[in-house]
Amino acid sequence: MPTFNLADLAQPEALTLLKGIRRGIEKEGLRVSPEGELAQTDHPRGLGSALTHDSITTDFAEALLEFITPPVATPEQALEKLDQIHRYTYSQIGDERLWVNSMPGRIGRDPEIPVARYGSSHSGTMKTIYRLGLGLRYGRAMQTIAGIHYNFSLPDTFWQWLQAKEAAREGRGETAIQESLQDFKTRRYFDLIRNFRRHYWLLIYLFGAAPAVCGTFVQDREHKLQPFDGDGRSLYAPQATSLRMGDLGYTSDAQKSLIVCYNDLSSYLSTLCAAISRPYPPYHELGVKDENGEYQQLSTGLLQIENEFYSPIRPKNPAGMGETALSALDARGVEYIEVRCLDLNPFIPLGIEAPQMRFLDAFLLHCLLSDSPMTDDADYRAIQQNQARIVYQGRDPEVQLIHNGSERKLTDWAGELLDEITPMAELLDQAWQSHDYTRAVAVQRDKIEGRTPTPAAQMLAEMHEHQQTFFQWAQDKAEQHRQYFLDRPLSEKEQAEFEAHAKASLQKQSEVEASDQGSFEDFLGQYYAQYTFCQKGL
Repeated sequence: MPTFNLADLAQPEALTLLKGIRRGIEKEGLRVSPEGELAQTDHPRGLGSALTHDSITTDFAEALLEFITPPVATPEQALEKLDQIHRYTYSQIGDERLWVNSMPGRIGRDPEIPVARYGSSHSGTMKTIYRLGLGLRYGRAMQTIAGIHYNFSLPDTFWQWLQAKEAAREGRGETAIQESLQDFKTRRYFDLIRNFRRHYWLLIYLFGAAPAVCGTFVQDREHKLQPFDGDGRSLYAPQATSLRMGDLGYTSDAQKSLIVCYNDLSSYLSTLCAAISRPYPPYHELGVKDENGEYQQLSTGLLQIENEFYSPIRPKNPAGMGETALSALDARGVEYIEVRCLDLNPFIPLGIEAPQMRFLDAFLLHCLLSDSPMTDDADYRAIQQNQARIVYQGRDPEVQLIHNGSERKLTDWAGELLDEITPMAELLDQAWQSHDYTRAVAVQRDKIEGRTPTPAAQMLAEMHEHQQTFFQWAQDKAEQHRQYFLDRPLSEKEQAEFEAHAKASLQKQSEVEASDQGSFEDFLGQYYAQYTFCQKGL
């Protein structure tokens, strides 16, 4: 339950501060051929440099595009920017299209999946080797899975107000506040993160849109899926929500041994740093270089770098070129959080829509302003177990989750959470003088209470109704969305601005490559030397 006085938040000053919430989107999507096969082409030059472009880059595979919007004041502003990026991209990729599902279509076998390339600079080479390492450790197929990341932050003016209110509530005056504003922000963001981790199963249930896969995706892999059609061209789990978030996606046996502590920044840094700094025997046996002396992974640690840890949420502070994400957090604290458990919504051309974003805002505000006890190893394992249950059994009306050490019915717990999130939506509606936030919560309540289907249920129903395989259904959606963007080309001015931005990014990549000094080995050594800040006591 909320522990903060909601009446204080309903005051005009606080409502104005809540309007300062900023959100941004990072959306991934595979380029595919007209036949739905994974594109084997290079990252289109017209899209600029994947190394230095600030809104169009790539993730694991050369064909896995990633679109990034800046932090903005409203969901509509973020979606408008994302829409423009899509329209420009379609002007540069010829007859290719963007796959609209999180789970890929026909990608071929691992050697046929080209990893992303970022040029000849030391930083670009490191990014490619990191991806080679991911492929070596987990297989390349897993790295073709796409998702949406939601970035969320509150303005410093809100944090200043909250810090003063908490001091007053505890009987301390503002002059008695000794914690710096940045330390306060960091501590409270970790409060948000702990509550998020307790409750993100709800987001997987509500927005999961990956209950089925193409049969080729699991070739030569063990799985617990069953045929959707007679010949097994599609595989699914009848009550699944998001296979992307299960053992076919961003989980691994190796990382199951890793328990990351979210009680404070210091604990978070030290546990991740240990996973990076200590050799992991199976990866050590593989070696950093292959038999030809070529790099095949960056290191032999359980994690090559912190980004390899597949977490549903991350604390973030923008890192500079060559700076580790952990160093940025250590030096400057948490500036925003990144939600990473969201599937692409294949029913929507952009993969996400404003009501979902408004629900996320209310959900995250609830996570921040509710009591957030410290966690232990047992809590960590319970969260992992809840994720596994929601992935494969989440749409079973009788499924139980672990809640405070005992079993609780998902629908009961979800209804209680929506009751607690609703006051946050009401506050945001007061701030914006709208009803959009409470409507967004009501839409999700309809899913919980069975009045409307979840995206996963809707997808399986359409596949069944049209007697389509997953691949056929997803390919049709990709073609529909492609036409949606092609029918709305950018204005000449907008097109010219994107083209200029792409050229500038290519020039910047050339400058980065020309500025490199020393060997790549020296660069890599200096990069890993940054982790010494958190190795004390390991």
